[in-house]
Amino acid sequence: MRTETEIMTLILQIADTLKVEAIALSGSRTNPQSVKDEFQDYDVVYIVENLEELILDLSWLDLFGNRLIEQHNIVGHRHLYLMLFEDSNRIDLTLCPKEHIQEWLDSEAGFSVLKDDNGLFEAYQPNAKRYWIAPPSEEEFATSCNEFWWVSAYVVKGIRRNQLIYATDHLHGICQQELLKVLAWQVTSDRGAVDIGKNYKSLFHYLPAEKEKEFSALLDLSSIEKIKQSLFVTMKLFDCEAQELAKKMGFNYDQEVAVKMMTYAEDRLN
Repeated sequence: MRTETEIMTLILQIADTLKVEAIALSGSRTNPQSVKDEFQDYDVVYIVENLEELILDLSWLDLFGNRLIEQHNIVGHRHLYLMLFEDSNRIDLTLCPKEHIQEWLDSEAGFSVLKDDNGLFEAYQPNAKRYWIAPPSEEEFATSCNEFWWVSAYVVKGIRRNQLIYATDHLHGICQQELLKVLAWQVTSDRGAVDIGKNYKSLFHYLPAEKEKEFSALLDLSSIEKIKQSLFVTMKLFDCEAQELAKKMGFNYDQEVAVKMMTYAEDRLN
C-alpha cells in the first residue's frame, strides 16, 4: 500500500502535469480528531481553468495507478472521479472550475490548501459547521414526531406483506433517522449546538455508552421477525426520548398519537 507521503506527492505531481490552478484537501484527513486508518480517503479538489479539455480525454487518470473500481459523477459544475486502487488507497478527486469554487466549498466542512499560487482560496471560507445541529424549534420537533409515527405505519405494512426491503427502508431509512435526530436534539438541549459529524457518526460521543448499545441493538434487520422486534423497540425508544426532550424544551408532545400508533402496530403484528 502506498504511503500517505507517496500519495500526496503523486497528487501534486499530476496537478502540475495538468496545469491545475489550485489544490485543496478536505474530509477526514483535514480533521485532527478523525480516526487514522487505512480506509481514510484522499478527498482532493483540483481547481481548473481547462475543465472541458480535461474531461475530453480521461487517460490522465491512469497516472494515479491501477483501479479496482471507479465512479464518475457530475454534481453541479463539478466533475467527480472516485477511485479505489489495487493497493487499497482511495482518492475522491473533484475537478472544479475556478469560477465555481464556492459551490465546492458549500459541500465541505473544512479544507487544507495544498497549492494556491494565485490566492484563489483566499476570498473563501469553509463551511466549518456543515454537520452541526442546533436545538430544534417546536415546529421542527412536531414535524419530526409526525414523520416518525406516520412512517411507522409503512413499516407495519411492509412487515405484514413480508416485504423485507420495503420495511427495512422505511424503518432504518426514515424512522430510525428521526430517532437519531431526536437523540441529537437531546444533546443540544443540554449543550447548545454541537458537531454530530456526517451521518451522525459523532453523536454517541456526547451520550452515555448505554445509549449507543441501545441504538445498535435496533440495527439487526436480517429477517421480518427481527424487523418487527426492532420496530417495537424503536417506537418505545422514540416515545421515551421525545417525551423527555419535550419536557426539557417546554414543547407539546402528542402522547395520544404515540400510544395509538404503538397499539396499531401491536394489534396488526402480534
